[in-house]
Amino acid sequence: MSPRIHPTAPDSGSDPKPGKRPAWREPMVWLVVAIPVAAIAATITMLVVASRSSGTNDVVDDTVRRTAQVQVADLGPDAVARQMRLSAIVRADTRGTGAVEVLPVQGGFDRSATLALTLHHPSQAGLDRSFVLAPTATGWRAQGAVDLSHDWNIQVAPPDRRWRLQGRWTARQRAAYLQPAIAGN
Repeated sequence: MSPRIHPTAPDSGSDPKPGKRPAWREPMVWLVVAIPVAAIAATITMLVVASRSSGTNDVVDDTVRRTAQVQVADLGPDAVARQMRLSAIVRADTRGTGAVEVLPVQGGFDRSATLALTLHHPSQAGLDRSFVLAPTATGWRAQGAVDLSHDWNIQVAPPDRRWRLQGRWTARQRAAYLQPAIAGN
């Protein structure tokens, strides 16, 4: 006859002291440790994501005036461009000569005047570029290569800054469309 094991008797593999378990087997200890570790990991992850997504922190080159807690920018040049129905295309020269061109699409441009083209890096002002474009038979042109590995915020205006056109030059694209910042009817 085999010995019977009593169902309430402790087995031979149980803890020497009943009611006392090692700390690593206690769920509350894991909870106390896991919450701060998760918070630290989430903070580090957010800092890495924020540092890599600098493309969304676009810089505004306009003179901004504060009224109470509202920031107000002068949109007069945009309104003039809209009234004149101006639009243009800016493009990097595809023939490899290292030039940038602005081609009129619509509106009454003064074709004898020079234009100022400003390329604003979305997050690093030290990489901004400016060109003075001379009139040509098809539009305006200036020598200078454009780094197309990242986006640019673009602004074109005459020397007197009476009007301006703005746009966004997407990375690896050869051209971008420029229009007034104020939408027209």
